[in-house]
Amino acid sequence: MWSTVPAVQVMSWIMLHRLKSEGWPQALLDMLYLDEETQKWAEATGEGSDEEAIKHIDSNGILLQNGDSVVLIKDLNVKGANFTAKRGAHVRRITLVHDNAEHIEGKIDGQHIVILTKFVKKSN
Repeated sequence: MWSTVPAVQVMSWIMLHRLKSEGWPQALLDMLYLDEETQKWAEATGEGSDEEAIKHIDSNGILLQNGDSVVLIKDLNVKGANFTAKRGAHVRRITLVHDNAEHIEGKIDGQHIVILTKFVKKSN
């Protein structure tokens, strides 16, 4: 990202925007300086627009973010772990799957599992 080659700067900008949901790339984006022409080139790719951003929505239509807590609204059979995650179970500090809006990751009973967003609701 600190390269003097504009193409490398634009690619860095694009990759950091793609990883933005992870949290840490935002600090690098704040440090990244692009001259006006290079900034226009990077924005012309459409990568930084919020319209394209994958949004993780719970069963009630509320936006989920990394680190949120959710509650299961249905008993779920966990494949490969041979147990059932019961309705009402709390999943704390979820992680969003960056390339699929329907999946989140979390731990239930010490098992790291992938959960469909349509089976959770955000808790306070």
